[in-house]
Amino acid sequence: MSRDAQGTQSLPDHVRPYLRELVGRTRRICGADLVSVLAVGSLALRDYRPGRSDVDVTVVVEPSVSRAVLRGLVEMLAHPRLPCPAAGLELVVYDRDFAGRASGRAGYLLDLNTGPLLPGRASFDPEDSPAFWYVIDRSVACQAGLTLFGRPAREVIAPPTAADLLAAVRASVREHSEGEGHLADNRVLNGCRSVVFCRTGRWTAKRAAGRAIRAAEPGFRPVVEAALAALERPRGGATDLPAPEVRTFLAWVRERVDEAAGAAGR
Repeated sequence: MSRDAQGTQSLPDHVRPYLRELVGRTRRICGADLVSVLAVGSLALRDYRPGRSDVDVTVVVEPSVSRAVLRGLVEMLAHPRLPCPAAGLELVVYDRDFAGRASGRAGYLLDLNTGPLLPGRASFDPEDSPAFWYVIDRSVACQAGLTLFGRPAREVIAPPTAADLLAAVRASVREHSEGEGHLADNRVLNGCRSVVFCRTGRWTAKRAAGRAIRAAEPGFRPVVEAALAALERPRGGATDLPAPEVRTFLAWVRERVDEAAGAAGR
């Protein structure tokens, strides 16, 4: 890991060499335009699951960075040129000016998805993607992002406003309620995390959120327990959950999130 890394002791051992190489390549490609490299997502929330979780990385660069540099990142970081030891790499690049102000937009310069179990994608247009993914990820980064290189997350990424964040959570719940392209256990546990966030104002790991909802809402204990058990399986061997129970649970989640938004006057 870079000599500038902070708070990375919690990173899984088998991921560290990969992140060290990712940081090194990113530094070589971006040069003086590189501001920060941050571990976010399940790595930051201390809930990385081998065989299931992605490696989530946020990169902040100077606004002067060129499209050629961004294409260089795609070329040098894409699996298998840089073999990813996780299900996949989800890497998002922002310019420092955008990242440093609150926004409800996606706003990225590059969104790279690559890995053995992740469909490959390299987008340079933030209009390609629903904004809520990125708003929530930036909120998690502000709370828990781990510095792999450069300036800490809280110095380079502004937290979204309460209004933008609640709108993003509502959009996330709608997305998972529809279920297209999402594992059932992920839908349930993301719903748990949304409710816990609305109740506490903080992001928690999926397993911790699932345990909290299991304890607080006995009526949903079976479907949440099933989701927690399924999360322990590799992504390729994930089991399905009863569709009616999942739909009922996610309808309840939507009601709780809408109530939170209403109470906040959103």
